[in-house]
Amino acid sequence: MIGILTALLSGALMSVQGVFNTQVTKATSLWVSTSFVQFTALLVCLVIWYFSDGKSFMTLTQVPDKWTLLGGVIGAFITVTVIKSMNSLGPAKAAMLIVISQLIIAYVIELLGWFGVEKQPLTMRKVAGMAIAIIGVVIFEK
Repeated sequence: MIGILTALLSGALMSVQGVFNTQVTKATSLWVSTSFVQFTALLVCLVIWYFSDGKSFMTLTQVPDKWTLLGGVIGAFITVTVIKSMNSLGPAKAAMLIVISQLIIAYVIELLGWFGVEKQPLTMRKVAGMAIAIIGVVIFEK
């Protein structure tokens, strides 16, 4: 249940953040806004790390697959693409397409067992669920 609530909170926060970031971008620029978002996220993370975790940053050297450290780089481009899509499509349509994309890519990652994820079998139920979600986007668009 905690996982479900956390996922729902994540989706809600992403939508609100996307709207906020889009408004900041209108007053500044895409890269100023993105830099500010990433910088303030860094500050929040450092404060929370200091008071709650305190482990050395050198533990990053223990990450077995160094390429997985590129998550922050991907995060910067997530911020940029969310801002651009919300600006072009509006928050609801952009969020729906983002979620559909996340669902499809996450399922492909599971199917192929990429990035250390345990490989899962193809099930028609999940394919049908994705098809229904895509049909929902098309219906919402009309």
